[in-house]
Amino acid sequence: MTQVKHLTRLSDLTIEEIMTILETANQYAEGGNVPQLTGKVVANLFFEPSTRTQYSFAMAEHKVGLHTLDFTAETSSVQKGETLYDTVKTFEAIGVDGVVIRHPQNNYFDELIPNLNIPIFNGGDGSGNHPTQSLLDLLTILQEYGEFEGLKIAIVGDIAHSRVAHTNIEVMNRLGMEVHVVAPEQFQEVGYHWETLDEVIEEMDIIMLLRVQHERHDNGMSLTKEEYHQQYGLTVEREKRMKDGAIIMHPAPFNRGVEIANEVVECERSRIFKQMENGVYVRMSVLTHLLG
Repeated sequence: MTQVKHLTRLSDLTIEEIMTILETANQYAEGGNVPQLTGKVVANLFFEPSTRTQYSFAMAEHKVGLHTLDFTAETSSVQKGETLYDTVKTFEAIGVDGVVIRHPQNNYFDELIPNLNIPIFNGGDGSGNHPTQSLLDLLTILQEYGEFEGLKIAIVGDIAHSRVAHTNIEVMNRLGMEVHVVAPEQFQEVGYHWETLDEVIEEMDIIMLLRVQHERHDNGMSLTKEEYHQQYGLTVEREKRMKDGAIIMHPAPFNRGVEIANEVVECERSRIFKQMENGVYVRMSVLTHLLG
């Protein structure tokens, strides 16, 4: 694999590089030998709330033998006005070998990379990019179908505010998947052909649901939770209309009874918790590729 200095955008990686990361992650998932990065230290800098990304990175770091420093903005010099740049340069100066960063600013890493000599692992930037989430989604799909070419996926929900959607749409198109997008008008963006869930649900191999990101909305949601569920949610009735062998995905956290019915979250088609499991293997893979 060509050495990648940072993992910030999947659009910066070739298909060959992406497939190498996925193949290594799958080897780890199957119990393959895991190299140990003994003596190296990674700092986890999360400026936004996180459960899955933060703690699956932590588990991945543990499994590859890394020491970790866990940063909390609320108890740091950020409260005294320290910039993101100066915070990251501080961790570089004290000797860490890499930084995992989640930050509300889109493309926060552009100001860091020119003057940083350690790799950035992007844990999510604003509504822009979420490379490791997309990689774990791809690994889950690859395990299910063995390929990407020709698969049909509907990404449903708050597209405009979703870094998961933006990252997945770009990479899935490059991999030869047929990507359909479904969203209320409030969550739509220019440049896409918008469809309804009922129009596409019987044809899709994958239904990927997105959380309504209330924290990124200035004026709230125009639909009630009940209206959203009936018009755009994966209801029990819609799940029954999905074709044989089709699967359900969600990056989580999920709002039960809004974008997905409670009864559907752990149904036979659901791969939601499999995605979470795969998040550890994907993050182990990117850590060993960039730090190994």
